[in-house]
Amino acid sequence: MTAPVFVVESLEGVGPGSILTLDGPEGRHAVSVRRLQSGERIVLTDGQGRGAAGVVVRVVGKDQLIVEPFEFPTEPEPRPRITVVQALPKGDRGELAVETMTETGVDAIVPWAAARCITQWRGDRGAKALAKWRATAREAGKQSRRLRFPEVADAATTKQVAALLAEADFAAVLHEEGAEPLATAGLPAEGSIVLVVGPEGGVSPEELAAFAEAGAKPYRLGGSVLRTSTAGTAATALLLGRTGRWS
Repeated sequence: MTAPVFVVESLEGVGPGSILTLDGPEGRHAVSVRRLQSGERIVLTDGQGRGAAGVVVRVVGKDQLIVEPFEFPTEPEPRPRITVVQALPKGDRGELAVETMTETGVDAIVPWAAARCITQWRGDRGAKALAKWRATAREAGKQSRRLRFPEVADAATTKQVAALLAEADFAAVLHEEGAEPLATAGLPAEGSIVLVVGPEGGVSPEELAAFAEAGAKPYRLGGSVLRTSTAGTAATALLLGRTGRWS
């Protein structure tokens, strides 16, 4: 098995000869839950593409590890960058979507308050829901041994999503009635790809029109209709294979 990953605030300036301390909630999890001991391998990351792989040299109390790193891996900026605009699903299916997209390899997630979303993020409830999505991306990034975690943006309006699509090198709306399959769409080798995943009730005609004006055509994934919480993961996997990022 590969070494477990834990998150630190910064790895700026860390290099050969450095000694690092893992404490706080991450240290408590490593000591009290994972029960790591001296001599075991561990990877620390800032979630921004930098890592420090080494061994535990000492355990202090119930929430602190002293780590001596010997390798300093990096995860470069992805090319092309894949962003999924995810309409807000019901219940905890939003966290499920974030978790599986992160494990698959998405680079950014934009929560979208689509017209037909049953769930709406407002006030404190919205802030708590967004915090859950970000915490889920962080934990899934650790679990999948990533060094660069996906960004989870603030919730976007349809107008803001259209602006994001207009800036993309390739933009698509996943839609069961799309005339062209995503599997055959022409994709850029560099730049950004933005996909829109609609709610269970579908993308409204007005939203489709706004996105088409921004340059995003409707594409279908396959013969079956996926739920909003799984479509983004399936599409991300397809694009990772087609762009050579899974090779």
